[in-house]
Amino acid sequence: MNYDHMIRRYRQWRSLPEMFFDQALLLGDKAVFAAKRGGRFEPVSWRQAAGQVRALARALRKLGIAPGDRVVLVSENRPEFAIADLGIMAAGAITVPAYVTNTVQDHLYVLENSGACAAIVSTRPLAERVLAAAQMTAACRSLIAIEPWLRGQTSAVDVLSWADFLESAAADAGDVAAWVAALDRRDTACIIYTSGTGGVPKGVMLSHGAILSNCMGAYDLLFELGLDDEVFLSFLPLSHSYEHTAGQFFPLSIGACICYAEGVESLGKNMVEARPTLMTSVPRLYESLHRRILANVERAGPLSRYLFNAAVALGKRAYEAPGSLSIRERLADLALDVLVRRKLRKRFGGRLKAFVSGGAPLAYDIGLFFTALGVRLLQGYGQTESAPVISCNAPARNRIGTVGAPLLDVEVALAEDGEILVQGELVMQGYWRDEPATAAAIREGWLYTGDIGTIDDHGTITITDRKKDIIVNSGGDNVSPLRVEGRLTLEPEIGQAMVFGDRKPHLVAVIVPDADFARSWGRSHGQGEDWAAFAADAAFHRALAAAVQRANDSLSPIEHVRRFVVAPEPFTIENGLLTPTLKLRRYKIRELYGARLEALYGAG
Repeated sequence: MNYDHMIRRYRQWRSLPEMFFDQALLLGDKAVFAAKRGGRFEPVSWRQAAGQVRALARALRKLGIAPGDRVVLVSENRPEFAIADLGIMAAGAITVPAYVTNTVQDHLYVLENSGACAAIVSTRPLAERVLAAAQMTAACRSLIAIEPWLRGQTSAVDVLSWADFLESAAADAGDVAAWVAALDRRDTACIIYTSGTGGVPKGVMLSHGAILSNCMGAYDLLFELGLDDEVFLSFLPLSHSYEHTAGQFFPLSIGACICYAEGVESLGKNMVEARPTLMTSVPRLYESLHRRILANVERAGPLSRYLFNAAVALGKRAYEAPGSLSIRERLADLALDVLVRRKLRKRFGGRLKAFVSGGAPLAYDIGLFFTALGVRLLQGYGQTESAPVISCNAPARNRIGTVGAPLLDVEVALAEDGEILVQGELVMQGYWRDEPATAAAIREGWLYTGDIGTIDDHGTITITDRKKDIIVNSGGDNVSPLRVEGRLTLEPEIGQAMVFGDRKPHLVAVIVPDADFARSWGRSHGQGEDWAAFAADAAFHRALAAAVQRANDSLSPIEHVRRFVVAPEPFTIENGLLTPTLKLRRYKIRELYGARLEALYGAG
């Protein structure tokens, strides 16, 4: 793949559908998508996918969908998501992806706020929730069900079968090529609703050019890895801008095959089956993998544990103090690469060129752990409002603890208070129907990210915190909750944590015990496996307190967590305490635990 030729193509493509159809013309019968069917990954060719995209675009136009209309898309990760996304755009309409975890009220908000006139939904349970919301709106009159389900008129909403819907336009003469040619890079491609970490979601309008610019930056960044016959494993929600761009449109732009994971619980098995070469995820996955790897090592024999620990120790030294290994140690490290690291890489499929981490800060110790074990883990940075990637570490210049340099054609600066400002084609067009919020976020062409950071002489960015999340204690000291929480969750007894202490004399926290630790503790103390039943037990609390103290020992005095409450259940998407991309919904956690946290300040 010629670098200069590809960069020119990225700059010349006028829309995402044009990019897709250009690639389909070149790649024909090569697999573009693969999903599990009957126990194995079944491929869909570029030619087949392109045919379905054209059919959907014609069917949507026949239904009355006009350029600029909004169509909601609710689906788990599967080939039909991408086909629907591209079909909506090829018809000149705007895709509005929505999370599969949305409640009826969540869907009602998205439908009403976006003014969507139709929805495409995958499974029956999802369709039932969307239909219930659609029946309460004036605009949404059609629901296209990907999987066979109810058909016909239902309370003024037409429920249509995906297969029948595509077939209805088979003989239609609609000129999809002309519709695609009429699209411009400045046209809105999608409206992606923020995941609501701090309140009501806002609809972020992203242009075709913004996403294409992101894809070009990713290509430029990863070119040194030898991009050729790539395979991506997609499992993060495609309704989130990170996976939407990095896990869908970037792979399509380089002619890769996208394999769809069956779910988080099947991810390890799917990695071995799909053998991905590139994969994007959030820090929560890498933290989980870190715990599982260490747990497996603990169960292994003494020799295996010794070899593993030696590989980690030498790998860390090689990264943190280049050139410090003696000749004997370098030879030992080469042997450990065969005995330890190669076996670990096979667990990820054996072909992985890089993991890319984004969506939240990656703890330094986690990045160092994987680097020491020969697994390339590149941390990036961005937000939905920037389509979403702003910067990322390059493979040859991977600096753990930073988020790398800005992507190609992206300009980054710092405001006087350290807030990171971004300029370039990647910046959103604004928030849908929210001019005040748009004016606050974009000023004189600069996107005000709300993140605080530093930029060194090489252009490398380090994020220190979210501006709005910084805790200012009663002494006027600024404390990064993300840093403290990241350190707490490195302790094996602690699964999740949220710290609290704005305008208070010190920090307190909500602690979620690690599930494996809690089960083990419960069995050994004859109290079962449900930590909710013994969360108030004094001995259990002391075990967690010891873990908090170990974390405090590596933090400054103003970052110390003095007291904590034990959560009776984990923070999950289902209970609304995590976003679909596994970020803490801080305002929800504060609502639930605020009174107990306030009471800690009155404790003796």
